Amino acid sequence: MSLSVRSKPYIIPEYSLTGDLLAYLTCPLQYRYQNKGTLPPSMPIQLWFGDFIHGVMEEAYLKWKDNEWKEFPWDWETQIRQIELEIHKRMESRGLQPPVNLFCPFTEEDEHQGLCPDTHHPHKLVASIRAEASINTWGPHLFPLVNDSEVRLKGIRDMPHYQEGISRSNYYGVTGIIDVLSSVKLEEATDKNLIIKYLQRDPAFQEKLSNLDSDKYEVIVDYKGMKRPSVGSPSWDHHYWQVQTYAWLRSLQPDSNPVLIGILFYLNELSLFREDLKELKREVKEESTDIMPDSGDRKSILKWNPKHRMPLLSESFRHLRSIRMMPMDKISLEKSLQEFDNVVADIEGSIINEVDGQVIQSSWKTNPDKRTCDACDYKTFCKNSASTKKLTVP
Repeated sequence: MSLSVRSKPYIIPEYSLTGDLLAYLTCPLQYRYQNKGTLPPSMPIQLWFGDFIHGVMEEAYLKWKDNEWKEFPWDWETQIRQIELEIHKRMESRGLQPPVNLFCPFTEEDEHQGLCPDTHHPHKLVASIRAEASINTWGPHLFPLVNDSEVRLKGIRDMPHYQEGISRSNYYGVTGIIDVLSSVKLEEATDKNLIIKYLQRDPAFQEKLSNLDSDKYEVIVDYKGMKRPSVGSPSWDHHYWQVQTYAWLRSLQPDSNPVLIGILFYLNELSLFREDLKELKREVKEESTDIMPDSGDRKSILKWNPKHRMPLLSESFRHLRSIRMMPMDKISLEKSLQEFDNVVADIEGSIINEVDGQVIQSSWKTNPDKRTCDACDYKTFCKNSASTKKLTVP
């Protein structure tokens, strides 16, 4: 009696728009160590805060929807703090610990036991300051418009440069998570809603709306725990590709309506700190940002000395810089999907090189950038690190 041989498992590689596309474009080698290896970063500031602010905004929406927390602003200590601690517990269970001086994870019970090092507990650190600003700025305007929150998207695409016997699969999966605003919710909103005002002022959105055959459409929303990138920077383009790809994924769902526009919220713009303001000052001088300040804010920014107190920028300027409208169009969508294919092709090629016996640093490209490298845990043994803190390892 002959026994059949079990065939190799057929695995379709899966790539997310944030965890893979944006992480790889930041630095391929860092992506390899952090996402595809067994070397978790010790202080994943961007990863931690990105997950944290998404979780906080989602939980805040549910509190608003289910618990009748309708009145804004919310108090940080009695309302927002309990949301933060809940999200912290979820992230901690996944092995994600808050970086030092970014978030206070201690409860009142911890304080009584002497575990919290700060005598003024609970203390509001950077993550909490930005969480409070995000909820109280956009919550009153965004939450009433949300039709579906945390919608999980998934699609399949042909594997680029597929080679039989070499490529891992002839397809790959694309995943993402968004909030969806429906035309019904948008029509129910009042003119006092800030997001509605921005949509009414957006000529591209208004043109698409006037040419729409149906009265049903959607707006997709995502959050970024970072400041607004300068125009023409890699991040500026990468975020545009990401939102276009979200629209394509949404179109694959049977219950979807046409996506007319995508909205990104750059939540750090609501509460800038010194490094953020240094960048903004440079962008204003170079006129490399799409949202330039008026005379009052411009004067405050250009005259600011990093050794002095932070200037108080106007609310309207901070709001404008925090929201980015991205109209959908077929040509941009196709280009964005092609860019995603290119990233997947590069990742798959690097994986194949490594499987064939090449060492990691020869298989994966690097993208030396001082700011990225300084925050990278792997700079000490990276041959191409732009950081000054390099260490040669045999």
